[in-house]
Amino acid sequence: MAGTLQTLLLIPPSTRTLSLPRGTPRFPSNHALFCCPSIAFKRNRSICRPVGALERPDQRDGNGDKVDPVSGSSSGLGWVKPVLDFTTNNFLPLALVGGVALGLANPSLGCLADRYSLSKFSTFGIFIISGLTLRSGDIGAAAEAWPVGIFGLVSILMITPYFSRAILQMQLQPQEFVTGLAIFSCMPTTLSSGVALTQLAGGNSALALAMTLISNLFGILIVPFSISKFIADGVGVSVPTKQLFRSLVLTLLVPLILGKVLRESFKGLADFVDQNRKLFSKLSALFLSLVPWMQVSRSRSLLLMVKPSIFLVAIGLGALLHVIFLAFNALTIWSLSAVSGGSKSIFLKKENASAFLLVASQKTLPVMVAVVEQLGGAFGESGLLVLPCVAAHLNQIIMDSFLVNLWFRKEISSTNAKVN
Repeated sequence: MAGTLQTLLLIPPSTRTLSLPRGTPRFPSNHALFCCPSIAFKRNRSICRPVGALERPDQRDGNGDKVDPVSGSSSGLGWVKPVLDFTTNNFLPLALVGGVALGLANPSLGCLADRYSLSKFSTFGIFIISGLTLRSGDIGAAAEAWPVGIFGLVSILMITPYFSRAILQMQLQPQEFVTGLAIFSCMPTTLSSGVALTQLAGGNSALALAMTLISNLFGILIVPFSISKFIADGVGVSVPTKQLFRSLVLTLLVPLILGKVLRESFKGLADFVDQNRKLFSKLSALFLSLVPWMQVSRSRSLLLMVKPSIFLVAIGLGALLHVIFLAFNALTIWSLSAVSGGSKSIFLKKENASAFLLVASQKTLPVMVAVVEQLGGAFGESGLLVLPCVAAHLNQIIMDSFLVNLWFRKEISSTNAKVN
């Protein structure tokens, strides 16, 4: 054996082929010390490769697929990486569509989850994550962007409810579909999806949180007057203000403060969250997908009673309403920036503009459901009032998630262009 090693050390592998009898142990490829000793003294000599007989060019994995000796990946699994990349880049819309599909295919589990109020826990989880990821500097950024927040609240609570009058001019049977969408337009912004989408878009998440909290807390005081003025033609509407206010405090404000306190109390936790922000964004998206899953599961029986063509018209009307909100708020941003500094305006700052556009253009479904339940059938069948709003709620989240994905891809392209 010693003589064999000495021969290997003196003769380069390029001029000698070593044949090992069967049963001779093969050395791992990382034992590449069996190279020409001359590399330490002559730089112009080529570096010898490991002994040729030790290489295994035709390696296969446990499934019998050929393994690339360089990358170590199976040639038969080349499709895995593109699928994983697509799933990562479109995680939120895929999660939402998956929740809808699961609710339609097997509603029993979603109904069980709704019976135990899992949606409250999902919203609680989203706002704990928001508190954990909320940097102190972000709070300063929200305070700096206070004019954007003020106009966002005006848009959410005072301007967009006016669109309910235009919606009521539509003729559709059952009429509850139109009335439900009109009530939906009077609601404050979404409890969680606007914040989650703002985080995914890299926007001013603290500003989004501020607009969400304030609009919902003030919204439960303003919504009854909006419904009375724009929909009920002056007829008083009883809304459970105390119960709604208590529920919003427990599901929004408490978890947000708890998450922030945990972040500031444990430095290691803050570092871990900052290093895994993408993971926490995906977890927030999963929590968000639980809401449409339960809503679709609960409404499936009513959905099957309505003619598909009529329901498709209601879905289109809800989608059109969201497009109008997006266009109106985009025009608002452009107009306010034009009169307040142009390209240097705080309204046109990318982080503030994305938060304003996403949060101010969405409407919340849980508050709408709570209001409808208190109406006692004054505007029609409660289930039919809520059903088109479920679709509208899903539409706005899915449409905005694709919009955020478009912004993300555009930002990557611009970054790559700068690097090149």
